[in-house]
Amino acid sequence: MKTVSASNVPLIRLADEPDSVASAVAALENGELVVLPTETVYGLAADAANGEAVAAIFAAKGRPRFNPLIAHVDGIAMAERLCRFDPLSRDLAAAFWPGPLTLVLTKRDDAPVHDLVTAGQPTLAIRHPLGFASRIIAELGRPLAAPSANRSGRISGTDAQAVANDLGGSVAMIVDGGAPPVGVESTIAKVEDGIITVLRPGGVTAEELTNFGEVRRAGHGAAIEAPGMMTSHYAPNTTLRLDVEKVREGEALLAFGPDRVGGFERAVAVENLSESGDLRQAAARLFAAMRALDGCGAAGIAVEPIPTEGLGEAIRDRLIRAAAPRSESDKR
Repeated sequence: MKTVSASNVPLIRLADEPDSVASAVAALENGELVVLPTETVYGLAADAANGEAVAAIFAAKGRPRFNPLIAHVDGIAMAERLCRFDPLSRDLAAAFWPGPLTLVLTKRDDAPVHDLVTAGQPTLAIRHPLGFASRIIAELGRPLAAPSANRSGRISGTDAQAVANDLGGSVAMIVDGGAPPVGVESTIAKVEDGIITVLRPGGVTAEELTNFGEVRRAGHGAAIEAPGMMTSHYAPNTTLRLDVEKVREGEALLAFGPDRVGGFERAVAVENLSESGDLRQAAARLFAAMRALDGCGAAGIAVEPIPTEGLGEAIRDRLIRAAAPRSESDKR
């Protein structure tokens, strides 16, 4: 069944509809943009070899051309046609693919990926997603460039209607797969000299990576080698105030855990990421909760402290970037 929610809003099709895969593949082969559900967030997908289609991703998102994209594959065989694997990166792929880990590897000269995907760099960020998106890639037979489905720098898309509202008529169709189980983007890692550097924390924790070797963190403000490394990113229109001890008049509250900070009763609205303090639940709810508070009319959003361990690192990374000062063009 086909549904169009409004004019200038793309077709929204459920992932379990019989012809959803064929329709998505046909649109991608035609050079169009398709929004696909993944286990992390919704992705804005195009044929990675089609320069015009990849350029349309940048146009739809308003994304700077110097910010590279992730190429998504259906497994290690396709990945090896695109990149050269060192032994440790191969071990990481074997352990975490399909799943929320992106590896930055040296791109092969003959890789069927347009230069826009790599932003002119000799490396390529590559991931094997779980579920529907992997089926699409396998059917297409080529990698997909697929950043998060949202306007550049804004809150990532974790439901189909939010994506439709954000991207409007710039995509051919949106495949609705429900709420992503992970809820934050993939971890991006790069192996150099046997050391794993986390360029962006995400769905695979640093603690999990330490089982394979020494782990370092690139940190905020590092040179942009992969998506999600810009200082200001994942941002609502409303300003965020992190690690608060007290809610100010007119603020909404992004809460975590069973205990509240001072002044919570005066909050314009409250969204609790996890009343039990479960970081996986908090990660899965993060962007939807931010979007809900962003639209409640509050003067700002106060954010309660989030632990730094496990997925808390990825959650805090998104919140720090969301709270970072923005340029005037970012605020538009």
